[in-house]
Amino acid sequence: MQDRSALVSYARKSILKGSKSFAAASHLFDRKTRERVWLLYAWCRRCDDIVDAQDHGGALGIQEGAAERLAIVREKTALALAGRESGDPAFDALGLVARETGLTIEMARAVIDGFALDAAEWQPHSEADLMRYCWHVAGAVGVMMAVVMGVSPDDEDTLDRACDLGLAFQLANIARDIEEDDAADRCYIPLDWLSELDIPPGEQMKPHYRPALTRLVARMCETAEIHECSARIGAARLKGRQRWAILAAAGIYGEIAREVAKRGDHAWDHRTVVTNARKLGFIGKAAWSALRPVPRSCIARASQRRYSRTDLIALAARHPA
Repeated sequence: MQDRSALVSYARKSILKGSKSFAAASHLFDRKTRERVWLLYAWCRRCDDIVDAQDHGGALGIQEGAAERLAIVREKTALALAGRESGDPAFDALGLVARETGLTIEMARAVIDGFALDAAEWQPHSEADLMRYCWHVAGAVGVMMAVVMGVSPDDEDTLDRACDLGLAFQLANIARDIEEDDAADRCYIPLDWLSELDIPPGEQMKPHYRPALTRLVARMCETAEIHECSARIGAARLKGRQRWAILAAAGIYGEIAREVAKRGDHAWDHRTVVTNARKLGFIGKAAWSALRPVPRSCIARASQRRYSRTDLIALAARHPA
């Protein structure tokens, strides 16, 4: 097994390649937290890449054999969390950060269950299904990130807010990547939503459905904003540099959702990105926000949240992956 410095170096390269937005925000953490965040990210990225047969979120590979690849993810994760060498630095990184922070196999399984849904070529039927998927692939990661930052596993409300940040991130990603997902024969828009606006499944990207699709995506982006506001309440409880980093990430990813909604019918003419200059702007704005109380408007917006972490865990228990 590689030593800690080698695993941190591997994880740093992974986040720089896989998520420029999160990489930028991660540099605001203190060194210990930053390295632990990188280690956890490397595992998440590697799991996703193995199941989807891709490289750091690039084009999907051949999807045949996804169940077998999912089994590899489960096996290597179990080995890492048992303190054994996995043969893969990303999984060894998880084992290392788990030993340092107390991450558990149950936390990791909640994330892997999201990969299982993708491996099964699953599509949400309802908004509840969509949120359950977002819980697995991002909300559960938010909980793990919070524990890595030192939040107590018993601090239920702060973990709820950490989950909300993950939900907001994932909803923004889904809204931005609808065309890319369609090209890969995936769709995360609930079938119920499509039915409401008479969009046949699989035809959401056809030009004559674009106005209706735009309405659905605006609804998704609004939900992302609600969960982002809820996450900002939890961020106020973190230590200074951690608060700064989380608020910067919230601003950057929140801008993706806001820009998609703003562009309307043209949201998928080209991929929505946040430029480096704008990222720096959000980092500066986050520094100021970290010194101030959460705005009342944000607290009011957060109260509109329809699904809590408890709700989503219960949904997942009723519909195991």
